[in-house]
Amino acid sequence: MREKLLFVCRRNQWRSPTAEKIYARDPRFAVRSAGLSSSAVRRLGASDVAWAERIFVMESEHKSQLRAAFRDSLGPRSVHVLEIPDEYGFMDPELVELIRAGVEAVCG
Repeated sequence: MREKLLFVCRRNQWRSPTAEKIYARDPRFAVRSAGLSSSAVRRLGASDVAWAERIFVMESEHKSQLRAAFRDSLGPRSVHVLEIPDEYGFMDPELVELIRAGVEAVCG
């Protein structure tokens, strides 16, 4: 059974979609990505939070927003902060390296 990972950033434009793409073919995981902003490409919903077993957010501010908006759906799920600022483009090699290092430290 694959572990369900949810990747969250603000707009679901660069960071969380990069994380989803990196792990999309990894046999260990089922993955999704979403954003917290109302202008997100794919906006985070309670069903995403309920689906996930582990949630990775890009910034500590995202963790606070997630907890405030989805307190009831979150339950005992672990939320991990990757501390990746919004300064990378989609699949930027440095972004890929930061995401892999953070996720593998938790799940590897």
